[in-house]
Amino acid sequence: MTDGDGVSPRHPWLRVSAVAVAALLLVGVGVLAGQRLLPAESSDPVTTSAEAGFARDMQTHHLQAVDMSMIILEKSDNQAIRTLAYDIATAQGQQAGQMFAWLIMWNLPQASSEPAMTWMMDDGEHDSHGTSDSDSATAMTMPGLATYDQMEALRASTTDADAMFLELMIAHHAGGVDMAEGLLERSTNDVVTSLAEGMVAVQMSEINYMNELLAGL
Repeated sequence: MTDGDGVSPRHPWLRVSAVAVAALLLVGVGVLAGQRLLPAESSDPVTTSAEAGFARDMQTHHLQAVDMSMIILEKSDNQAIRTLAYDIATAQGQQAGQMFAWLIMWNLPQASSEPAMTWMMDDGEHDSHGTSDSDSATAMTMPGLATYDQMEALRASTTDADAMFLELMIAHHAGGVDMAEGLLERSTNDVVTSLAEGMVAVQMSEINYMNELLAGL
């Protein structure tokens, strides 16, 4: 049952969480204050670079994790899972905003004319990380991204929501690690590699924790 705003009275703080996550998406953009927008420096990544491709595709990847997390925050009574979901939503929302800001600072478009994950192409072929059961080209080429049907199943789930969330997020994190490691193989940009290294460490730790939570359900 929900109130007039569509928020369950069982989780009255969910409205605050959603607003907080939306605000965190803007935190990265806020770093632009007082910094140059024009002209671009010669050392900045170009639009076809691994750094730019990573910034675009990881935003898409992170924002799906935020979406999944907000879904389970509404559904779950498991405090450990709700806490984890909130942590994922806030951290990845902030990082998505940070990567959005990079592209502005580099004077590059947020969208690319090239297909998703082109930056991970080697010798004309994509790295083989894609999901085979995808409903879209993006999900087929972006590792760990849940399909439309999987997201709809999570939204509709009842008694199995916790397990479904953990299974989807474990795969999602594993895909994110693949992408971050792919960037580390291709970039020497200290700002970008620092974030990617942090992603690998945190998401590997969270994968281990989610496997423990899943085993305990």
